[in-house]
Amino acid sequence: MPPVFAHGALRLYLLALLESGPKHGYEIIKALGERFGGTYSPSAGTVYPRLGKLEEEGLVATENDGRRTNYSITRAGLAELDSRRAELAEVEAGISASVRRLADELREDIRSNMRGLRADLAASAESARAAAVPAGTGQGTGRHSPESVRLLKEAELMVQSFRDDMRVELRKHAGAAQLTPVALETVRTVLDQARIAIRNSMRP
Repeated sequence: MPPVFAHGALRLYLLALLESGPKHGYEIIKALGERFGGTYSPSAGTVYPRLGKLEEEGLVATENDGRRTNYSITRAGLAELDSRRAELAEVEAGISASVRRLADELREDIRSNMRGLRADLAASAESARAAAVPAGTGQGTGRHSPESVRLLKEAELMVQSFRDDMRVELRKHAGAAQLTPVALETVRTVLDQARIAIRNSMRP
C-alpha cells in the first residue's frame, strides 16, 4: 500500500495542526484520524518522534501539564509554516486523495469479507436442509411445527437485539465524534450484504 504521507509531509502537517492552538499527543493523533475520516490513524511511534524532532529544531515547544505534555508551535514554526503554504495545500490535496483510496480499499475489504460470509451461510443452510425433518413428518403441508415456530422467534429476537445494540453503538459514537461518510458507507455495505446472505440462506 502506498504511504499515506509523502516524505516530510507529516512533519509539515503537524505544524499546521498546532497552528490553531496547543495540543497534547493524543489530541494530535485524534485530529489526524478525524482528518482521514477514520480510514487511517497514525501510531504514537509515528507521531511522537516527529514532534520530538520539531522541538529539537525549535519549531515546536513543550509544556508539561500533569502527566500530559502539551505541544505548541513557536514563532519559528509559524514562520516556516507561512513560507510553505503552497506545499501545505499540496499535502491537503494528498490527504484527500489518500482518504478516497483508503475508503475504496476498505469497501473492497468489506465486500470480500461479506462474500466469504455469504459462502459460509450458504454452506450452513445446505447442511441444515440436509439434516431437516424427513419427508412425511409434516413438511410441505403449510403447517408450522413447534420447532419451526421456536426458531422463527429466536431469529426475530436476534435481529431485534442486533438492531438495539447497533443503535446504542451509533449514538455512543455520535456523542464522541461526528459520524463520517466512510462509516456510513460501511454500515450500508455490511447491511446490504448481510441482507442478501440471510435471504440466500433461507431459500428452499
